[in-house]
Amino acid sequence: MTRLLMLTRAARAVEVLPALDLLTHEVRVAQPRAALVPAHPDVEAVLLDATAALADARTVARDVSTLCPQVPVLAVLTEGALTAVGPEWSLADVVLASAGPAEVDARIRLLRVPGAGPGPAPDDRPLTAGGLEVDAAGYRARVDGRSLNLTFREFELLKHLVQSPGRVFTREQLLQEVWGYDYFGGTRTVDVHVRRLRAKLGADHEQLIVTVRNVGYRFAPRGDAGETAAGSPT
Repeated sequence: MTRLLMLTRAARAVEVLPALDLLTHEVRVAQPRAALVPAHPDVEAVLLDATAALADARTVARDVSTLCPQVPVLAVLTEGALTAVGPEWSLADVVLASAGPAEVDARIRLLRVPGAGPGPAPDDRPLTAGGLEVDAAGYRARVDGRSLNLTFREFELLKHLVQSPGRVFTREQLLQEVWGYDYFGGTRTVDVHVRRLRAKLGADHEQLIVTVRNVGYRFAPRGDAGETAAGSPT
């Protein structure tokens, strides 16, 4: 069972996502305001009603990712609204309001935050390299002691790269392993998130994420820049 917070103007969560009525997750309902999320510190994910007022939903999604980057946001959409969703929403995933209980349950399981249990798993120990520290258990990242304000997906991407220094990941691999095999977007999403990560790392550390021409990306500890790095086009 996952603790969920549905941000919606509807009175009940099942009015937005009927499949929830057949699942056992704990679902609370609050008005669609990002400022209300910290009042529920034990929730594991946010369900965002984006079946109407898409511009407002996008603003709420971005605000939640900024205010509570450790909490993934799953947007509930109509099929016609899928074309309006992009990386700028800072979503962990999307689901159609008409989705069946099996699909909804699978998407919610994929949203579970690693390290949210009573203690960090062995591979969730802080990872350090080149002045960068990634704390998977605490969902925090720092560079030279400076905290990085990362969205949920930016953190997941950075952690995934740092866990395998030197390994080259294709864009398709990163989409499958970080976003999930059923993600609707294309590989350009990876490029956008890499650019954002480099910008947040800053000029002194952006070279930690190296572009391998015509292939993808790899994490290179300081002094191992190798191929094309941050200054070259993705």
